[in-house]
Formats: sequence, structure tokens, C-alpha cells
Amino acid sequence: MKLTLGFSPCPNDTFIFDAMVNGKIDTMGLTFHYVMEDVGTLNAWAEQGKLDITKLSYSTFLHTVNRYSLLHSGSALGEGVGPLLVCKKPLDLANIESFKIAIPGFNTTANLLLSLAYPRAKNKTELVFNEIEAAVMDGTFDAGLIIHEGRFTYQKKGLTKLIDLGDWWEQTTHTAIPLGGIVIRRSIGKEICAKVDSIIKASIAYSWKHYPELAPFVKENAQEMEEDVMRRHINLYVNDYSNDLGEKGRNAIATLFEKAKAGGLLKEEMVGSIFY
Repeated sequence: MKLTLGFSPCPNDTFIFDAMVNGKIDTMGLTFHYVMEDVGTLNAWAEQGKLDITKLSYSTFLHTVNRYSLLHSGSALGEGVGPLLVCKKPLDLANIESFKIAIPGFNTTANLLLSLAYPRAKNKTELVFNEIEAAVMDGTFDAGLIIHEGRFTYQKKGLTKLIDLGDWWEQTTHTAIPLGGIVIRRSIGKEICAKVDSIIKASIAYSWKHYPELAPFVKENAQEMEEDVMRRHINLYVNDYSNDLGEKGRNAIATLFEKAKAGGLLKEEMVGSIFY
């Protein structure tokens, strides 16, 4: 059986999926036709139902939960992994409604956290995530919402952190931060879903077994990134939650749904379980 699969070229995703898409492990009779795109594109495709299995932002999952079920493996959750709002010139968050802000996508979890923390922040423009720092540095935007490896590079570029929205979430909810998940079409049978979960776990285990060596698949797809930054990225975003969400991970996701609903940010009522 062939399944379409989408994920980003970021080191955490290529680390997770390398073995299963490149024939390094047994895929139990399943084959995966994969595509790599930025998170904004993957989110848009999820809303269109384009792929069988896809990485998406948990914010987008709020809007596609009746089309896709969440897998137990492959997610990006954790502590200290949240998006940062950064600036070049000193700014006062009390005046955030006047900020011109670059964001990595309206349906990203990063933007959801910003919307929950600062509902008055309305002047936002979507950019590809790796273009945001430069757009803040050249003065096009007052502030930028950065994700992924931006956490490790913004200070070297002369930017200053206004707020860590991950810290805000953790202090407000006392749960881990749900950033991105791996979902599968609800129309796909539970037996196949369970197989995919097992394959993702085996793929992660394979990559950890060979770590800290980085596979060519990881290095070739990382965007102008030093190997040290790739490893920091993997160490931060690929963790126990990636292997299996567990009770703590499931609680964090349920909390996100509750907060989004309370804030009027949940577009549709969920039918059935989040999971397959």
C-alpha cells in the first residue's frame, strides 16, 4: 500500500523520517511517497486534505480534526521549545497592537500562542519562517515570531527577545507545548494507522542508534545550518513525546483545544476522538 507523506526539511523531521522513507527499516508492506515543504504549505495542504499523512501545526489540527486523526508518534512537544517574539529596536509589549509583526503562518501553533497571549496583536503578515529574522533586521517589520532553528540564531543576528511564548504557555497551563503533530486520514483503517505509528517509532530508534552521526538526508535538507545547530535542533525537538505522546502529551493537546475554544479560535466541533 502506498501512502503520501508530508514533512518539513527541518532536522527534527528529517531525523524522524529518514529511515522509513529511505529503506533503512522494515515498513511492513507500506511504501511512502514523501514531499518536503515549509510548515505554512503543509498546513494549507492539510486544510485541503491533500496528503494521506502529514506533519502540521497543532493550530491547524484544530481546524482539520474531522478529516485527520493524530498519530501517537512523531509529534513535536516539549518544555522550553516554544516560539519567540523578537525585535531589533526596544519595544514595549503594552503597545503590541501597534506592532507590525511577521509570523510563520496564520495557522501555525506559534501564531495560536501569540493570539492567546496577546489578542490585541492583529497586524500580522505571513512569511516563510526562515525569512522572518531578515525582515525584522531590515526594518520591514517591528517584530518577528520565530520558530525552529531561529531560537539558536537570532542573537547572533542582533535581535532581542521580547517574550518566549513557550514559557508563557508553560507558566499559564503547566503543560508541555504542543507544536506540531503527525496526522493520518480518518478514512484509513486503524490497522494501517497502528502500522504507521510503529514504523515511525522504529525510524526514530534507527536515527538515535546512529546519533550523533547525522545522515546525509538530514544534512542535505537543512537550510544553511551548521551541524552543531542541527544537533541542538534535534536534541530539543525530538524527545520522549516524539516517540509516544503518553498521558502528559495527550493532556497538553487537550488543553490546547480547550484554550482555543475558550478564545473563540476553534472553527469546528470535534467529532469523535483526536486519535485514530
